Amino acid sequence: MSTRILVVGGAAGGAGAAVKARRVNEQAEIVMFERTADVSWANCGLPYYVGGVISDRSELFVTPPSRLASRFAIDVRTGHDVTEIDRGKKTVTVRELATGKVMEERYDRLILATGSEAIDLGVPGGSSPKVFNLLSIAEADRLRSFVEETGPARAVVIGGGFIGLEGAEALLERGLEVTLVEAKDQLLPTFDPEMVSGVSRELARKGVWVLVSERVARIDESEKQLTVHLQSGTAVECDLVVAAVGVRPRLDLARRAGLQVGPTGGLVVNSRMQTSAPDIYAAGDICEVNNRITGKPTRVPLAGPANKQARVAGANAAGGNLHYHGTLGAMVVKVYDVVVAKAGLTEREARDERLAHFVSFTHSLHHAGYYPGPRPLTIKLIAEKPTGRILGAEVTGQGGVDKRIDVLSTAMWARMTVFDLEDLDLSYAPPYSSAKDPVNIAGFTAANILRGEVEAISPQEAAKALREGDVQLLDVRTQREAEAGVIEGATLTPVDQLRDHLEELNPFKDIIAYCAAGYRSYIASRILTQRGFENVRHISGGYEAWKMAQEGSDADD
Repeated sequence: MSTRILVVGGAAGGAGAAVKARRVNEQAEIVMFERTADVSWANCGLPYYVGGVISDRSELFVTPPSRLASRFAIDVRTGHDVTEIDRGKKTVTVRELATGKVMEERYDRLILATGSEAIDLGVPGGSSPKVFNLLSIAEADRLRSFVEETGPARAVVIGGGFIGLEGAEALLERGLEVTLVEAKDQLLPTFDPEMVSGVSRELARKGVWVLVSERVARIDESEKQLTVHLQSGTAVECDLVVAAVGVRPRLDLARRAGLQVGPTGGLVVNSRMQTSAPDIYAAGDICEVNNRITGKPTRVPLAGPANKQARVAGANAAGGNLHYHGTLGAMVVKVYDVVVAKAGLTEREARDERLAHFVSFTHSLHHAGYYPGPRPLTIKLIAEKPTGRILGAEVTGQGGVDKRIDVLSTAMWARMTVFDLEDLDLSYAPPYSSAKDPVNIAGFTAANILRGEVEAISPQEAAKALREGDVQLLDVRTQREAEAGVIEGATLTPVDQLRDHLEELNPFKDIIAYCAAGYRSYIASRILTQRGFENVRHISGGYEAWKMAQEGSDADD
């Protein structure tokens, strides 16, 4: 008798697992149950569909049910809700939603890919029909229809994560005025604050009113409008609300079946994506997997990891032997012209993990400066002491961000060090990069720190040192640059004139040097240390990083 594989969940994870199972085992009977009317759709495309960037709804569907049936011989049953798992009998209870009919289905192998659901606002008025989320095709259809049919003028987006930012941009593209409310003290809370300061600036440039450290108290609805009341007392009038306060895994079915749930709130699985019941596999948002940097369990509700997990689960349920080797949580998001990305640990996470580490900032152009249209690019590296192993990276800019974070993520996956980044052989042509790619520059800078060629200090550490100590702050930029903005208390001595002004510096006091991006202050540090000055540090990333850090701390305030 052929192996019978049941798949619960028909979105990308479930469909991917079912298709991989078929490729591994042509004889298996494969049945996929999905409670909604849609399968194999691109959740990440929903904001772009609402905003009109994706105009054709059908483009959101990767593989339609007819192709799953004809090409892969998968029995797709939409509108079917799996309500119970009997591990002893190896059956599931299924309810056909259209008729209410309840049936029992046998399995040899079961794959759970039930995904996430939107976290409810949990406030009075939060269930209004004018409150939307962007977690399903049905909700995206409902929001797009509401915008096109009623012509709203104002919207409030609650939540400053990926979905909230993409939703805000989608509504702006539709011509609405947008207010963005975030409960934490910064947008994109999974990033270090200074690396996302450009996102807030970009939203403000587009006219978005950004409110951080604000929580919703209630939503009042009148005949003509909604009023979002914040706990601070601020009231914002609008025509619709998009709730994007996060997601939680759909674990009710797994919990009722007695499957083990881990400390992160996800299903415990091994590298073969087996749950605590060996015949039941799982993939996607519901799973707890291994963090490649810390080795600890983590839950990363992202499409990339979910699809790879589904491939492993599907193969192994069908008799294969694949392994999932963990995640770095690589992610990227754009807000109009500003792009931010990260992989691995943030500085905050490295500190929380009590890992010995240091940080470096570099500012480069995303392609050769002499080729038209270069855009600034900032890379923040978090590296281990004393090995130089890359623990994390964050990148922001207006071009080439995705390329650099993918290189850095690959380096982390291979457990490379900052010394390896110096030697990476990366492609170069003026429209795409420089002879020394920004990743190489990041490696040079971090390796110089680790080798002791220069002592770097982060902008935050510099601010603390200036508050607490008797420090000489040395600005080695030009007079013209200084006229555009300085760090208070700095003495201006351009690096090209530094050797002529050494007598003006106190060799017995700590010196902190800075320039625009970090290169000239590095040169200044080398000059000073080789001229007998001790305790010389320079601000990693220079004045640009200082401004980013100040904007980040302003958000904290």
